[in-house]
Amino acid sequence: MIMIGGKHPMKITYDVRFKSNGKVTALHLHILINAELSAEFSPNMPLTVISTLKRYNWGALSFDIKVCKTNHSSKSVMRGPGEVQGSYIAEAIIEEIASVLLMEVDSVRNINLHTFESLNVSIGCNGIENLVEKVRVIQSDTLSLIQGGLTAGSMTSESSCEVVRLCCNILVERLAQLKSKLQEQMVISQKKLVYFLKLCYAHSQSVNMATNSYFVPESDVVHYLNYGAAGKTKILQSNIIYDSGQSMNPAVDLGQVKGSFVQGIGFFMLEKFLINADGLTITDGTWAYKIPTIDTIPMQLNIEMLNNKNESKNLLRMEPPLLLAVSVHCATKAAIKEAKKQLNTYSGVDGTDSAFQLDVPAIMPIVISLCGLDNVERYLESLLH
Repeated sequence: MIMIGGKHPMKITYDVRFKSNGKVTALHLHILINAELSAEFSPNMPLTVISTLKRYNWGALSFDIKVCKTNHSSKSVMRGPGEVQGSYIAEAIIEEIASVLLMEVDSVRNINLHTFESLNVSIGCNGIENLVEKVRVIQSDTLSLIQGGLTAGSMTSESSCEVVRLCCNILVERLAQLKSKLQEQMVISQKKLVYFLKLCYAHSQSVNMATNSYFVPESDVVHYLNYGAAGKTKILQSNIIYDSGQSMNPAVDLGQVKGSFVQGIGFFMLEKFLINADGLTITDGTWAYKIPTIDTIPMQLNIEMLNNKNESKNLLRMEPPLLLAVSVHCATKAAIKEAKKQLNTYSGVDGTDSAFQLDVPAIMPIVISLCGLDNVERYLESLLH
């Protein structure tokens, strides 16, 4: 564990302007990213952080991000680099605004979501369901896909599918020219041509029925917005509704959602990465470094997969379940707020100042301190009420 990379630590300060209804009008961020000893993926971190922040409409958004070189071991890439941190930053700002205005957090979230004009679009594609049995799926390797591209952000899958579509268009164009010639030779020109007959005719006319294509995504690819909802948790229960598009393997997708959500719980709640003054990692084993276990994951985890076939044009990628684990952190902060309120009521202390910061990870000592339970005398006194 001394040699592992881990996620990039960051120090964030911000200045936010908002209206009395919670609508954000301006946000300025100053972010210091600890890139450690070598660059590796670190130069790309600002882009992924800001892209994830744009889940909300911040109005006038400005930022100053510095990637810092230090004498610590280098950080690496492992599921949602920068996106996890950006997700937390966004939710922390929203929760702070709600705390200042004494509003419900979800109300502040909703008013700052991006909105779009209503569109009524209907797209139909008929006839393709008749020949599914003629399609044969072969093994994914460099013989069928010579240049698959970078395996990140579903780019390989999306690009490969687009290449197949382009190849199909080429073959359809070749067959369309033969179709008109073949129809002229048939007695009944309106008769539907049998697919096999067209292929035989194409072969007799020396038409090449093998093709290849090459696809490079456009440079101005737009980042999409991916919203998710998870239930309140202590962690007693978590509810996830996940739009997986048209899934090729629902069982694998379900396992990915479960695994990445639990992994996110570890990042936001448990896994404290400690380094001493000499830059040496001291959390070098499970005695000090706590990963999610059976008693720290949700007692009940409900996941609904929306196999949305009607949205096949959508780009569904990034790490939504991993980022959704920030809901556990948000729920913990809400529980701390209620605990502070209850303890202050029992103790007769004015608890109107409800604003506080819950760091990541929200380990037990931090939670105990924020709840006010580190003051044993005060806690015992509250039990008498």
